[in-house]
Amino acid sequence: MSKNSNKKTGKDKGKGGAGGTIALNKRARHDYLLEEKFEAGLSLQGWELKAIRAGRANIIEGYAVVRNGEMFLHGVQITPLISASTHVIPEERRTRKLLMHRHEIDNLIGRIQRDGYTVVPTALYWKGNKVKCEVALAKGKQAHDKRQASKEQDWQREKQRVMRGHNKNA
Repeated sequence: MSKNSNKKTGKDKGKGGAGGTIALNKRARHDYLLEEKFEAGLSLQGWELKAIRAGRANIIEGYAVVRNGEMFLHGVQITPLISASTHVIPEERRTRKLLMHRHEIDNLIGRIQRDGYTVVPTALYWKGNKVKCEVALAKGKQAHDKRQASKEQDWQREKQRVMRGHNKNA
């Protein structure tokens, strides 16, 4: 056995245990027309971080609001662990502050008030050892828009199926 056999490969560097996506909001892509995406930090408590590490986050019903010039995330559920803490009373749907740059918040406030957009969370993910939330500027779809999007997805799927079949025969 060589003395280099215990070394990590270059691919493993920088990936300390946790990484990747925590939660996705697929319903947002169906219910809203997503315009522009922003990355925001989350102000979390200790028990929330432990619960997120255990995979207990749900952002499907989440939305962001503006209060006193700051962005807050409502409706996001982080289910507490049974052994969270004895001195803290966990509230799973509490309002959490979104940490964003002032110019991003001002841009979002203007678009929300002027153009009637809403801000919805689309993903929750790890970036280093911090939890980040991807929020999107969104406009609600009408029922006929949802049907049209569904038809378009079906057409793209069918086109891919035909192309795969065509490539196998060639």
